[in-house]
Amino acid sequence: MGGSALIREARQRQMLTFDQANALAAFSAVSVRCADGAYSPSDDDLNAVREGFDQFESSLTMAEGAPPQVSQGEAMSTKGLRLSPLGTPRPVPLPPEPQPWWFLAFIGIVIVGALGGIGWLAWSRWGNTALPGGLAAASESYEQGKPEQARSQFEDIVRQDPKNATAHVFLSRIARESGDASAAREHAALAVQADPQSVLALREMAAVLLASRDYELARRFYARVVQAAPDDVSSQGYLGCTLLKLGRIDEGNRWIDRAGPGPWRACAAPASTARTP
Repeated sequence: MGGSALIREARQRQMLTFDQANALAAFSAVSVRCADGAYSPSDDDLNAVREGFDQFESSLTMAEGAPPQVSQGEAMSTKGLRLSPLGTPRPVPLPPEPQPWWFLAFIGIVIVGALGGIGWLAWSRWGNTALPGGLAAASESYEQGKPEQARSQFEDIVRQDPKNATAHVFLSRIARESGDASAAREHAALAVQADPQSVLALREMAAVLLASRDYELARRFYARVVQAAPDDVSSQGYLGCTLLKLGRIDEGNRWIDRAGPGPWRACAAPASTARTP
């Protein structure tokens, strides 16, 4: 063997320290470069050669076959920085230390915990729809004209998932249709807080505000719905209603005409006969 192969073999047999092997490897590299007659050695080359000789001599003093003894203080010292009047300090990296078993175990526990948290969050957000009293069953109860049964089912959902915007929308609608304006507004607000981009939540809040005769705020929510869902005919029509209530007759009529036939056309009638959505 010779060159880097010899150095690597000696290092594997613990006949050289890491610093010695590193210095001899640098010495060997200089030797290869200087084999070219056109090459002019640099100050760094001279520094590497001198360090290589020093480390080679120190290796000869080691007992044959005895592993090098490196104290903890030496490992943490600045010995890895070599100084030379012909060169600048050059850092010599220490070999990577293996991670202790407890550290690897800790990383594994963290990963498993993170995956479990993601799974729990997914179940809490979407898993309720698979339950017997989930969104599908509750919506069916509402469509079948069973508001009290639907209310109970939707309340079960929000108890398990307080940020379920769809369930809050239905609870607001049921309360509004039964004349409970306070509960309707509360659930509509919770729906918007849970999902500020939900068209259903925004439209329900607008309907609650219109029924409560808060026309300006209702107009703003209907405008947000129309902006998010330009094809929402119902919101277009009731946006026209809010504008009429605010005295903006021309704008209101244009939106009602744009929406076409629907209950919103009754908004042009006297206030005593006007209908809410």
